[in-house]
Amino acid sequence: MDRKAAEIGALENENETQQDKDQEEQVVNPWEVSAKEGGKIDYDKLIDKFGCQRLDPSLIDRVERLTSRRAHIFLRRGVFFAHRDFNDILDAFERGEKFYLYTGRGPSSEALHLGHLIPFMFTQYLQEVFKVPLVIQLTDDEKFLWKNLTVEECRRLARENAKDIIACGFDIRRTFIFSDFDYVGGAFYRNMVEISKRVTCNQVVGIFGFIGEDHIGKYSFPPVQAAPSFPSSFPHLFSGKDNLRCLIPCAIDQDPYFRMTRDVAPRIGYHKPALIESLFFPALQGETGKMSASDPNSAIYVTDSEKDIKNKINKYAFSGGQDSIEKHRQLGANLEVDIPIKYLSFFLEDDAELEHTKKEYGAGRMLTGEVKQRLIEVLTKLVERHRRARAAVTDEMVDAFMAVRPLPNMFN
Repeated sequence: MDRKAAEIGALENENETQQDKDQEEQVVNPWEVSAKEGGKIDYDKLIDKFGCQRLDPSLIDRVERLTSRRAHIFLRRGVFFAHRDFNDILDAFERGEKFYLYTGRGPSSEALHLGHLIPFMFTQYLQEVFKVPLVIQLTDDEKFLWKNLTVEECRRLARENAKDIIACGFDIRRTFIFSDFDYVGGAFYRNMVEISKRVTCNQVVGIFGFIGEDHIGKYSFPPVQAAPSFPSSFPHLFSGKDNLRCLIPCAIDQDPYFRMTRDVAPRIGYHKPALIESLFFPALQGETGKMSASDPNSAIYVTDSEKDIKNKINKYAFSGGQDSIEKHRQLGANLEVDIPIKYLSFFLEDDAELEHTKKEYGAGRMLTGEVKQRLIEVLTKLVERHRRARAAVTDEMVDAFMAVRPLPNMFN
Protein backbone atom coordinates (compact mmCIF):
# COMPACT_ATOMS: atom_id res chain seq x y z
CA MET A 1 0.00 0.00 0.00
CA ASP A 2 1.44 3.39 -0.97
CA ARG A 3 1.56 6.39 1.37
CA LYS A 4 -1.51 8.14 -0.04
CA ALA A 5 -3.63 4.99 0.07
CA ALA A 6 -2.53 4.28 3.65
CA GLU A 7 -3.45 7.78 4.73
CA ILE A 8 -6.85 7.70 3.01
CA GLY A 9 -7.51 4.31 4.56
CA ALA A 10 -6.67 5.62 8.02
CA LEU A 11 -9.04 8.55 7.53
CA GLU A 12 -11.86 6.36 6.22
CA ASN A 13 -11.47 3.99 9.15
CA GLU A 14 -12.26 6.75 11.63
CA ASN A 15 -15.93 5.69 11.78
CA GLU A 16 -15.46 3.16 14.57
CA THR A 17 -17.70 3.59 17.62
CA GLN A 18 -16.56 4.30 21.16
CA GLN A 19 -17.45 0.71 22.05
CA ASP A 20 -15.08 -0.50 19.34
CA LYS A 21 -12.34 1.69 20.80
CA ASP A 22 -12.86 0.27 24.27
CA GLN A 23 -12.16 -3.18 22.83
CA GLU A 24 -8.95 -2.16 21.07
CA GLU A 25 -5.61 -3.40 22.31
CA GLN A 26 -4.36 0.15 22.72
CA VAL A 27 -5.81 3.64 22.72
CA VAL A 28 -3.71 6.60 21.53
CA ASN A 29 -5.29 10.02 21.12
CA PRO A 30 -4.50 13.54 22.38
CA TRP A 31 -6.19 12.86 25.73
CA GLU A 32 -5.54 9.18 26.42
CA VAL A 33 -2.63 6.82 25.90
CA SER A 34 -3.05 3.26 27.14
CA ALA A 35 -1.88 -0.17 26.06
CA LYS A 36 -3.75 -3.44 26.53
CA GLU A 37 -3.65 -4.62 30.16
CA GLY A 38 -0.95 -2.10 31.06
CA GLY A 39 1.49 -3.35 28.41
CA LYS A 40 3.77 -1.41 26.08
CA ILE A 41 2.57 0.73 23.20
CA ASP A 42 3.00 -1.14 19.91
CA TYR A 43 4.36 1.58 17.63
CA ASP A 44 4.30 -0.63 14.52
CA LYS A 45 0.56 -1.13 14.95
CA LEU A 46 0.16 2.59 15.58
CA ILE A 47 1.93 3.43 12.31
CA ASP A 48 -0.33 1.00 10.43
CA LYS A 49 -3.47 2.40 12.05
CA PHE A 50 -2.58 6.07 11.56
CA GLY A 51 -1.18 5.62 8.05
CA CYS A 52 2.11 7.42 8.69
CA GLN A 53 5.60 6.15 7.81
CA ARG A 54 8.67 5.06 9.72
CA LEU A 55 11.58 7.48 9.64
CA ASP A 56 14.27 5.51 7.82
CA PRO A 57 18.05 6.02 8.10
CA SER A 58 18.29 7.52 4.61
CA LEU A 59 16.19 10.51 5.71
CA ILE A 60 18.41 11.03 8.76
CA ASP A 61 21.51 10.89 6.56
CA ARG A 62 19.89 13.43 4.29
CA VAL A 63 19.22 15.81 7.20
CA GLU A 64 22.91 15.64 8.10
CA ARG A 65 23.95 16.32 4.51
CA LEU A 66 21.58 19.28 4.07
CA THR A 67 22.43 20.91 7.41
CA SER A 68 26.14 20.03 7.60
CA ARG A 69 25.47 19.02 11.22
CA ARG A 70 25.31 15.69 12.97
CA ALA A 71 21.70 14.64 13.50
CA HIS A 72 20.16 15.24 16.91
CA ILE A 73 20.29 12.25 19.26
CA PHE A 74 16.48 12.12 19.13
CA LEU A 75 16.82 11.35 15.42
CA ARG A 76 19.79 9.03 15.69
CA ARG A 77 18.23 6.98 18.47
CA GLY A 78 14.71 6.72 17.09
CA VAL A 79 12.94 9.00 19.58
CA PHE A 80 11.42 10.75 16.57
CA PHE A 81 10.53 7.65 14.62
CA ALA A 82 7.61 8.39 12.28
CA HIS A 83 6.68 11.06 9.77
CA ARG A 84 4.28 12.34 7.16
CA ASP A 85 5.88 13.94 4.07
CA PHE A 86 9.13 14.86 5.83
CA ASN A 87 10.85 13.85 2.61
CA ASP A 88 8.81 16.52 0.78
CA ILE A 89 10.07 19.15 3.22
CA LEU A 90 13.67 18.07 2.54
CA ASP A 91 13.03 18.05 -1.24
CA ALA A 92 11.71 21.62 -1.07
CA PHE A 93 14.58 22.76 1.17
CA GLU A 94 17.10 21.26 -1.25
CA ARG A 95 15.47 23.28 -4.06
CA GLY A 96 16.03 26.43 -2.02
CA GLU A 97 12.45 26.73 -0.76
CA LYS A 98 11.84 27.68 2.85
CA PHE A 99 9.37 26.25 5.37
CA TYR A 100 8.20 27.08 8.87
CA LEU A 101 7.90 25.03 12.04
CA TYR A 102 4.80 24.72 14.18
CA THR A 103 4.53 23.05 17.57
CA GLY A 104 2.61 23.68 20.77
CA ARG A 105 1.78 23.03 24.37
CA GLY A 106 -1.44 22.62 26.33
CA PRO A 107 -0.76 24.54 29.56
CA SER A 108 -2.50 22.57 32.30
CA SER A 109 0.23 22.43 34.95
CA GLU A 110 2.68 24.79 36.64
CA ALA A 111 5.80 22.78 35.86
CA LEU A 112 6.85 20.72 32.87
CA HIS A 113 8.29 17.23 33.17
CA LEU A 114 11.08 15.87 30.97
CA GLY A 115 8.58 14.33 28.55
CA HIS A 116 7.14 17.78 27.89
CA LEU A 117 10.60 19.14 27.04
CA ILE A 118 11.36 16.58 24.32
CA PRO A 119 9.41 18.18 21.43
CA PHE A 120 10.76 21.63 22.34
CA MET A 121 14.38 20.44 22.58
CA PHE A 122 14.02 18.82 19.16
CA THR A 123 12.20 21.80 17.62
CA GLN A 124 14.94 24.13 18.86
CA TYR A 125 17.47 21.93 17.04
CA LEU A 126 15.39 22.03 13.83
CA GLN A 127 15.09 25.82 14.02
CA GLU A 128 18.84 26.17 14.55
CA VAL A 129 20.04 23.86 11.78
CA PHE A 130 17.48 24.81 9.11
CA LYS A 131 17.36 28.52 10.11
CA VAL A 132 13.59 28.78 9.77
CA PRO A 133 10.78 30.56 11.65
CA LEU A 134 8.66 28.87 14.29
CA VAL A 135 5.17 29.40 15.68
CA ILE A 136 4.34 27.91 19.09
CA GLN A 137 0.68 27.60 20.02
CA LEU A 138 -0.33 27.64 23.68
CA THR A 139 -3.76 26.01 23.73
CA ASP A 140 -5.06 27.61 26.90
CA ASP A 141 -8.58 27.39 25.44
CA GLU A 142 -8.26 23.62 25.05
CA LYS A 143 -7.29 23.20 28.70
CA PHE A 144 -10.26 25.31 29.78
CA LEU A 145 -12.53 23.02 27.73
CA TRP A 146 -11.04 19.74 29.00
CA LYS A 147 -9.87 20.52 32.54
CA ASN A 148 -11.48 21.90 35.65
CA LEU A 149 -9.67 25.24 35.33
CA THR A 150 -10.85 28.82 35.00
CA VAL A 151 -10.05 30.95 31.97
CA GLU A 152 -7.82 33.13 34.14
CA GLU A 153 -5.87 30.15 35.45
CA CYS A 154 -5.38 28.74 31.95
CA ARG A 155 -4.05 32.10 30.74
CA ARG A 156 -1.67 32.34 33.71
CA LEU A 157 -0.37 28.80 33.14
CA ALA A 158 0.21 29.63 29.47
CA ARG A 159 2.61 32.43 30.41
CA GLU A 160 4.35 30.26 33.01
CA ASN A 161 4.81 27.45 30.50
CA ALA A 162 6.06 29.98 27.94
CA LYS A 163 9.00 30.68 30.26
CA ASP A 164 9.98 26.99 30.22
CA ILE A 165 9.64 26.93 26.43
CA ILE A 166 11.76 30.06 25.95
CA ALA A 167 14.39 28.50 28.26
CA CYS A 168 14.92 25.77 25.65
CA GLY A 169 16.91 28.28 23.62
CA PHE A 170 14.63 29.49 20.82
CA ASP A 171 15.76 32.39 18.66
CA ILE A 172 13.51 35.40 19.29
CA ARG A 173 14.27 36.68 15.76
CA ARG A 174 12.57 33.58 14.35
CA THR A 175 9.96 32.67 17.00
CA PHE A 176 6.38 33.74 17.64
CA ILE A 177 4.64 32.27 20.70
CA PHE A 178 0.91 32.85 20.98
CA SER A 179 -1.94 32.08 23.35
CA ASP A 180 -5.21 31.08 21.69
CA PHE A 181 -7.22 33.25 24.08
CA ASP A 182 -5.17 36.28 23.04
CA TYR A 183 -4.41 35.69 19.35
CA VAL A 184 -7.32 33.84 17.72
CA GLY A 185 -9.29 36.14 15.40
CA GLY A 186 -8.92 37.77 12.01
CA ALA A 187 -7.16 35.61 9.40
CA PHE A 188 -6.63 32.82 11.93
CA TYR A 189 -10.37 32.63 12.62
CA ARG A 190 -11.18 32.73 8.91
CA ASN A 191 -9.04 29.62 8.42
CA MET A 192 -10.77 27.95 11.37
CA VAL A 193 -14.13 28.51 9.69
CA GLU A 194 -12.82 27.23 6.33
CA ILE A 195 -11.64 24.05 8.09
CA SER A 196 -14.85 23.66 10.13
CA LYS A 197 -17.04 23.79 7.02
CA ARG A 198 -15.15 20.83 5.50
CA VAL A 199 -15.19 18.42 8.47
CA THR A 200 -18.42 16.63 9.39
CA CYS A 201 -19.55 15.74 12.90
CA ASN A 202 -19.28 12.07 11.95
CA GLN A 203 -15.63 12.57 11.00
CA VAL A 204 -14.86 14.38 14.26
CA VAL A 205 -16.55 11.64 16.29
CA GLY A 206 -14.61 8.99 14.37
CA ILE A 207 -11.25 10.73 14.68
CA PHE A 208 -11.46 11.94 18.27
CA GLY A 209 -14.01 9.63 19.90
CA PHE A 210 -16.34 12.38 21.12
CA ILE A 211 -19.72 11.25 22.44
CA GLY A 212 -23.14 12.83 22.66
CA GLU A 213 -22.61 13.92 26.25
CA ASP A 214 -19.51 15.97 25.36
CA HIS A 215 -20.09 19.72 25.23
CA ILE A 216 -19.85 21.43 21.86
CA GLY A 217 -16.62 23.17 22.84
CA LYS A 218 -14.78 19.88 22.31
CA TYR A 219 -16.28 19.45 18.83
CA SER A 220 -15.28 23.00 17.89
CA PHE A 221 -11.67 22.84 19.11
CA PRO A 222 -9.87 20.72 16.43
CA PRO A 223 -9.92 23.53 13.82
CA VAL A 224 -8.12 25.76 16.37
CA GLN A 225 -5.17 23.35 16.45
CA ALA A 226 -5.34 22.82 12.70
CA ALA A 227 -5.24 26.50 11.66
CA PRO A 228 -1.54 27.18 12.50
CA SER A 229 -0.66 24.62 9.79
CA PHE A 230 -1.56 27.26 7.19
CA PRO A 231 0.73 30.29 6.74
CA SER A 232 -2.13 32.74 6.14
CA SER A 233 -3.09 32.31 9.81
CA PHE A 234 -0.10 34.57 10.54
CA PRO A 235 -0.38 37.57 8.18
CA HIS A 236 2.14 39.55 10.26
CA LEU A 237 4.72 36.85 9.45
CA PHE A 238 3.81 35.23 6.15
CA SER A 239 1.81 37.74 4.14
CA GLY A 240 1.94 36.75 0.46
CA LYS A 241 3.58 33.41 1.31
CA ASP A 242 0.53 31.11 1.10
CA ASN A 243 2.66 28.46 -0.64
CA LEU A 244 5.00 28.13 2.38
CA ARG A 245 5.21 24.59 3.73
CA CYS A 246 4.76 23.70 7.40
CA LEU A 247 6.61 21.04 9.43
CA ILE A 248 5.12 19.96 12.76
CA PRO A 249 7.32 18.18 15.34
CA CYS A 250 5.06 16.50 17.93
CA ALA A 251 4.37 13.33 19.87
CA ILE A 252 2.41 10.75 17.90
CA ASP A 253 -0.70 11.17 20.09
CA GLN A 254 -1.28 14.50 18.30
CA ASP A 255 -1.52 12.76 14.91
CA PRO A 256 -5.36 12.68 14.82
CA TYR A 257 -5.52 16.49 14.65
CA PHE A 258 -3.28 16.56 11.64
CA ARG A 259 -4.88 13.65 9.81
CA MET A 260 -7.95 15.87 9.80
CA THR A 261 -5.89 18.92 8.79
CA ARG A 262 -4.15 17.11 5.94
CA ASP A 263 -7.49 15.96 4.54
CA VAL A 264 -8.75 19.56 4.46
CA ALA A 265 -5.55 21.34 3.29
CA PRO A 266 -5.70 20.74 -0.48
CA ARG A 267 -9.42 21.60 -0.51
CA ILE A 268 -8.69 25.11 0.74
CA GLY A 269 -5.57 25.65 -1.37
CA TYR A 270 -2.65 24.80 0.94
CA HIS A 271 0.11 22.20 1.16
CA LYS A 272 -0.59 19.38 3.56
CA PRO A 273 1.42 20.01 6.72
CA ALA A 274 4.32 17.58 7.17
CA LEU A 275 4.86 15.88 10.53
CA ILE A 276 7.78 14.34 12.36
CA GLU A 277 6.53 12.36 15.33
CA SER A 278 8.06 11.05 18.56
CA LEU A 279 7.34 8.07 20.70
CA PHE A 280 6.29 8.58 24.33
CA PHE A 281 8.71 9.27 27.14
CA PRO A 282 8.07 6.44 29.63
CA ALA A 283 6.99 6.84 33.23
CA LEU A 284 9.52 5.97 35.91
CA GLN A 285 7.46 2.92 36.87
CA GLY A 286 7.62 1.41 33.39
CA GLU A 287 6.97 1.80 29.69
CA THR A 288 3.17 1.81 29.70
CA GLY A 289 2.45 5.03 27.79
CA LYS A 290 2.58 8.66 28.84
CA MET A 291 3.36 9.84 32.35
CA SER A 292 0.52 10.85 34.65
CA ALA A 293 0.38 14.44 35.86
CA SER A 294 -1.66 13.17 38.82
CA ASP A 295 1.31 11.11 40.08
CA PRO A 296 4.36 13.34 40.74
CA ASN A 297 6.49 10.25 41.32
CA SER A 298 5.89 9.02 37.77
CA ALA A 299 8.13 11.70 36.25
CA ILE A 300 11.12 13.97 36.71
CA TYR A 301 10.01 17.62 36.68
CA VAL A 302 12.12 20.61 35.71
CA THR A 303 11.43 21.98 39.22
CA ASP A 304 12.81 18.87 40.98
CA SER A 305 15.83 19.36 43.22
CA GLU A 306 18.93 17.18 43.06
CA LYS A 307 17.61 15.34 46.11
CA ASP A 308 14.21 14.81 44.45
CA ILE A 309 15.84 13.41 41.32
CA LYS A 310 18.06 11.06 43.29
CA ASN A 311 15.13 9.80 45.37
CA LYS A 312 12.83 9.29 42.40
CA ILE A 313 15.42 7.42 40.34
CA ASN A 314 16.55 5.17 43.19
CA LYS A 315 13.06 4.49 44.54
CA TYR A 316 10.76 4.47 41.50
CA ALA A 317 12.77 3.89 38.29
CA PHE A 318 11.86 0.38 37.16
CA SER A 319 14.93 -1.80 36.83
CA GLY A 320 15.61 -4.65 34.44
CA GLY A 321 18.35 -5.92 36.73
CA GLN A 322 18.08 -9.21 38.59
CA ASP A 323 16.94 -9.52 42.22
CA SER A 324 20.35 -10.60 43.52
CA ILE A 325 23.92 -9.68 42.62
CA GLU A 326 24.81 -13.31 41.96
CA LYS A 327 21.88 -13.77 39.60
CA HIS A 328 22.58 -10.42 37.94
CA ARG A 329 26.24 -11.34 37.33
CA GLN A 330 25.04 -14.56 35.75
CA LEU A 331 22.08 -13.35 33.64
CA GLY A 332 22.62 -9.62 33.22
CA ALA A 333 19.91 -6.97 32.94
CA ASN A 334 16.86 -7.00 30.71
CA LEU A 335 17.47 -3.77 28.79
CA GLU A 336 14.06 -3.93 27.09
CA VAL A 337 12.26 -3.03 30.31
CA ASP A 338 14.95 -1.08 32.17
CA ILE A 339 13.86 2.55 32.63
CA PRO A 340 17.30 3.99 33.60
CA ILE A 341 18.70 2.69 30.29
CA LYS A 342 15.74 4.12 28.39
CA TYR A 343 16.19 7.53 30.04
CA LEU A 344 19.91 7.48 29.27
CA SER A 345 19.02 6.71 25.65
CA PHE A 346 17.10 10.00 25.58
CA PHE A 347 19.56 12.24 27.38
CA LEU A 348 23.10 10.82 27.48
CA GLU A 349 24.87 12.64 24.64
CA ASP A 350 27.88 10.31 24.34
CA ASP A 351 27.01 7.45 21.96
CA ALA A 352 30.08 5.43 22.92
CA GLU A 353 29.33 5.68 26.65
CA LEU A 354 25.71 4.67 26.10
CA GLU A 355 26.69 1.59 24.08
CA HIS A 356 29.34 0.65 26.65
CA THR A 357 26.82 0.98 29.49
CA LYS A 358 24.23 -1.15 27.68
CA LYS A 359 26.81 -3.82 26.87
CA GLU A 360 28.23 -4.01 30.41
CA TYR A 361 24.84 -3.82 32.14
CA GLY A 362 23.27 -6.34 29.78
CA ALA A 363 26.15 -8.75 30.47
CA GLY A 364 25.88 -8.33 34.25
CA ARG A 365 29.25 -6.66 34.66
CA MET A 366 27.59 -3.37 35.65
CA LEU A 367 25.01 -3.22 38.46
CA THR A 368 21.68 -1.38 38.61
CA GLY A 369 23.00 1.04 41.22
CA GLU A 370 25.83 2.13 38.93
CA VAL A 371 23.47 2.77 36.02
CA LYS A 372 21.04 4.70 38.23
CA GLN A 373 23.88 6.80 39.61
CA ARG A 374 24.96 7.78 36.09
CA LEU A 375 21.37 8.66 35.21
CA ILE A 376 21.07 10.82 38.33
CA GLU A 377 24.17 12.74 37.24
CA VAL A 378 22.87 13.26 33.69
CA LEU A 379 19.38 14.37 34.73
CA THR A 380 20.61 16.60 37.56
CA LYS A 381 22.83 18.45 35.10
CA LEU A 382 20.00 18.73 32.55
CA VAL A 383 17.43 20.00 35.08
CA GLU A 384 19.86 22.46 36.67
CA ARG A 385 20.80 23.86 33.25
CA HIS A 386 17.12 24.32 32.43
CA ARG A 387 16.40 25.88 35.83
CA ARG A 388 19.15 28.47 35.31
CA ALA A 389 17.88 29.28 31.81
CA ARG A 390 14.30 29.63 33.02
CA ALA A 391 15.31 31.90 35.90
CA ALA A 392 16.76 34.28 33.32
CA VAL A 393 13.44 34.54 31.44
CA THR A 394 11.64 37.71 32.53
CA ASP A 395 8.01 38.76 31.98
CA GLU A 396 9.33 41.30 29.49
CA MET A 397 10.96 38.48 27.49
CA VAL A 398 7.68 36.58 27.44
CA ASP A 399 5.94 39.73 26.18
CA ALA A 400 8.59 40.08 23.47
CA PHE A 401 8.21 36.49 22.22
CA MET A 402 4.40 36.81 22.26
CA ALA A 403 4.22 40.24 20.61
CA VAL A 404 2.38 40.19 17.27
CA ARG A 405 5.19 41.54 15.09
CA PRO A 406 6.95 40.90 11.79
CA LEU A 407 10.16 38.86 11.91
CA PRO A 408 12.21 40.47 9.13
CA ASN A 409 15.25 38.22 9.63
CA MET A 410 13.40 34.94 10.10
CA PHE A 411 14.91 33.33 6.98
CA ASN A 412 18.38 34.93 7.19
